Amino acid sequence: MRVFWARGYDQASVEVICRETGMPRGSLYQLFEGKEGLFLAAVAHYGETRLRPVTETLDPKGTLAEDLSEFFVQVVHLACSNAETPGCLISSVLADAAVTTVAFQAERDHRFDALEARIAARLVQDGWPQDGECSSRVAASLAAAMARGIVSRARSGQGADLLRPVATAAVTALMALRP
Repeated sequence: MRVFWARGYDQASVEVICRETGMPRGSLYQLFEGKEGLFLAAVAHYGETRLRPVTETLDPKGTLAEDLSEFFVQVVHLACSNAETPGCLISSVLADAAVTTVAFQAERDHRFDALEARIAARLVQDGWPQDGECSSRVAASLAAAMARGIVSRARSGQGADLLRPVATAAVTALMALRP
């Protein structure tokens, strides 16, 4: 997971993956049917281990603004906590790899849709309308796009000190859109 996250899919050669994991090439192909299968397994592992704490912030614990604030705090933390793996494996690496691979496109779309549905559910729990000009689905899509923008900036080298105010502004902007 860390090799793909740090290098990107295309730059993570099978040789580097085998060296970093200590896995013989034959085992990689036997277990994962190749680099593509290993990458999809790494994305699944990342979702369970790294994204779960981020998305769990959307379980109602406080006000909507407090929960969204914690969500964006965790997005910044995920994207900036390790200089060797900046950004997000899904929003950065999977999204880039999806340009040319149908299986990766499907996985990206599934992951993006799941996050937006999770955000929309939290908005609806707080009474955000499901219809109208700024429905819960539209607001959730915007929130997810803001989060992806933050991780994209982190991937390009922007630090947490510069991204925290962006996260705060994202919550302010979202709350201002509430009908």
